[in-house]
Amino acid sequence: MLYARVVLPLAQPMYTFSLDEELAVGVGDAVVVQFGSSRYYTGIVWEITTTKPDIPRLKPILRKLYTTPLVRPHAQRLWEWTADYYMCSIGEVMRMALPAMAKPSATSLAEVDERTITAPMERYVALATELRSEEALADYVHKHERRAPRRTATLDKIAALATERMAEDGFVPRRLVDADNAHFAALRSKHLIVEELRPREVGTNNAQRDFLLPTLSEAQQQALQAIKRGHDDGRVALLHGITGSGKTEIYIHLMAEALSSGRDVMMLVPEIAITAQLIERLEHIFEGRTTTYHSHLTPLRRGQSYLRLAASTGGELIVGVRSALFLPMNSPGLIIVDEEHDPSYKQSDMQPRYNGRDMAVVLGSLYGAKVVLGSATPSLESYMNALSGKYCYVELTERWGEGSLPEVVISDTLRAVKRGERKLHFNIDMLRAMDASLTAGEQVILFQNRRGYAPYIQCRTCGYSPRCPHCNVTLTQHKATSRMECHYCGYSTERPTVCPNCETQDMATMGFGTEKVEEEISRIYPEARVERLDADSATSERAYRDIVGRFERGESNILVGTQIVTKGFDFAGVTTVGILNADNLLSSPDFRASERAYQLMMQVAGRAGRRNKHGRVIIQTSQPTHPVIRYVVAGDYHAMARVELGEREAFGYPPYSHLIRLTLRCCDYEQLRYAAHYTANTMRRKFGSRVMGPVAATREMLRGEYYAAIALKIESGASMRRARTLLKDAIEEVRTNKEYKRVTINVDVDAW
Repeated sequence: MLYARVVLPLAQPMYTFSLDEELAVGVGDAVVVQFGSSRYYTGIVWEITTTKPDIPRLKPILRKLYTTPLVRPHAQRLWEWTADYYMCSIGEVMRMALPAMAKPSATSLAEVDERTITAPMERYVALATELRSEEALADYVHKHERRAPRRTATLDKIAALATERMAEDGFVPRRLVDADNAHFAALRSKHLIVEELRPREVGTNNAQRDFLLPTLSEAQQQALQAIKRGHDDGRVALLHGITGSGKTEIYIHLMAEALSSGRDVMMLVPEIAITAQLIERLEHIFEGRTTTYHSHLTPLRRGQSYLRLAASTGGELIVGVRSALFLPMNSPGLIIVDEEHDPSYKQSDMQPRYNGRDMAVVLGSLYGAKVVLGSATPSLESYMNALSGKYCYVELTERWGEGSLPEVVISDTLRAVKRGERKLHFNIDMLRAMDASLTAGEQVILFQNRRGYAPYIQCRTCGYSPRCPHCNVTLTQHKATSRMECHYCGYSTERPTVCPNCETQDMATMGFGTEKVEEEISRIYPEARVERLDADSATSERAYRDIVGRFERGESNILVGTQIVTKGFDFAGVTTVGILNADNLLSSPDFRASERAYQLMMQVAGRAGRRNKHGRVIIQTSQPTHPVIRYVVAGDYHAMARVELGEREAFGYPPYSHLIRLTLRCCDYEQLRYAAHYTANTMRRKFGSRVMGPVAATREMLRGEYYAAIALKIESGASMRRARTLLKDAIEEVRTNKEYKRVTINVDVDAW
């Protein structure tokens, strides 16, 4: 009799089930099991043994779901590492790693069967049997090429693809043939071709194909060679290239080398929506190999992409967000993390709370794959690894082609107010720069790191501000809907015209968001065509692409946006970039505030002057002498990094330590307060002064629950494995205390 340890998509340990040998189940296979009295789950077989566990009654594995294992051996090691390092169960890793439709669950086996998906199908085409010999095809083409050139060209194309791809039966994917449905229908009606629906191919038979690669400049070529030397030494490469320096071209050359050897390539990006241009370019160069993977795909497509890759034999190019790390790859040869500094690589809302950049490095080491981290403003953690020699450091300091770095101008807001040189929320420096660009037929990007019309409203008589009853944060006014909204829980209410506190009609908007900027710009420049790009306007991928597409085509000439506009865009017509309120970037109560402010401002500044036109960046601030502002003006990343690293070292913050944050939440404030102090004291018995807190979390109340935070700093060089073991013991002691059973504790390792 065989027994299988199975991982279920639950915050639970593995469970053992009996296994009938006739099911032909192996390690990594997806199976259906009954868990509890009336629930059926998809699980992953983790281990098979002949040793019967000391359990009186074992439930059986009911069936195997797919012909191909969903989790390969290297992926098992990645799941185990993730669960151990980020202090969660492997079941929680499975819940996040596998797309929902690849792991159906239900209350009956019949429902599981209904919800089980199959690999994606696509249409294949081949020449009719009588045309498959070279002589027959040549004879047909000779007779008809003058009268029907398009028809004979299509037949030639199908034959050439079949030969190139070594298709024994002559069938090739129809998408590779440049023809529309009507043309194929005409060929079928003349009995010149036959078509079939088949599972989409999972391997590539043209690994040795020559790709049409971009030409590199001398600086890019030197950077490419330096990266290869670092890889030869077994090191991760950190590519520090200023905005517009052509990092993508270097990535493409590295991709081609890996794909030509039959290895898989993964490219991680922070936001998939902003990479439409990149994906289109990669699909053109690496025809038929590119798979995109992100949350905007339908659940069915995500599940089918996973199944297709699980059966792949190699040579795949995957472009995705952080969750793509868990896709099944046959033989990864290269992993690229673009914009590696971006905070969106850190998952913070559910377990495992992992960092995609760090996981990419671990994945590379497990598979023996080469890893490249790229950024114009690298994270200080990666930069520190480069300084220590752990990473290979490669720098690109000049823009590709004819582009030049923009001029950066500081515009003092306080001075502008005193001199009467401010109109609405725009200093005269900003308006002059915009005037110059619009007059010349060029484009403008305005960055404001707050969406909505106004961050809050306030009674000018008594100081009252409407707050969310569930989250204890001020409500944001949205003029388009005439409502006040909470950006955390979605609570919404009408904007009050009378103060509920003192009953005066003196409610005024305070501050400004992108919606208000859009309105004011339209008043100042009534002839301008203004677009707004934020979470309220880009409600879907299609809406996002429409806004970006219009701006890219020049149909709009001013783009107002939040952090979305800082990421990866390459607009030829943009010559002016305005940062409307740098102060709110500098005032965040976070030890990373200066680093992130520098990164954001440098990234948005990089959107200006990316061709042969002179670019200018206007930074509005009331702190013109702030060091970070000066670093941005000078474009001096190294100076910013030296100062920030010095301060981090003095106070023991990352990268000189590992920061673990515990967040406790409970709907009862008093129980939370007692539990937080009990937890902190329990931790201090094991860690001493390394424990900080408890304190109220950054958001003290969200969605009707109260939050408290405790931080633990483990100095570099100390054993993180030992620290995690001690922390698990401390948390278990709290969780088994009946007084605090209603308190939930979440752990965030390497917290951001």
